[in-house]
Amino acid sequence: MSPVVYVVAVFIYVGFIPDEVKGIYMDKLAEKKLCADDECVYTLSLARAEDDYNAPDCRFINIKRGDLVYVYSKLIKQEDGGEFWSGSVYSDQYRDQMGLVGYFPSSLVTELHVYQDLTQELPTTDIDFYCD
Repeated sequence: MSPVVYVVAVFIYVGFIPDEVKGIYMDKLAEKKLCADDECVYTLSLARAEDDYNAPDCRFINIKRGDLVYVYSKLIKQEDGGEFWSGSVYSDQYRDQMGLVGYFPSSLVTELHVYQDLTQELPTTDIDFYCD
């Protein structure tokens, strides 16, 4: 490869590298969680929202009353805080957020169907509370 082509290739490559990483690690909401599998990708249950919920930060998801929520993990309650579950909302209201997984208060929903009775207790990691 000629030196000119090499220099041009480097400039093109560098031009496509993002300026900075914007994600941040937020405070942990719990030290442990319950999941259906080792990676928390299988659905534990289907729940219905009993009230609206506006996400206070990027760890959480917005939910409207009546929305169906697929629950993927349940954080184990800490002594000084509430209990949160993680899930994904599927509704017309949040069509642009379909598939987005985030936390919400467990008291906000009623479980309609439990898919997985047996759960595994796993430690939470920093990536569980990472925000883009």
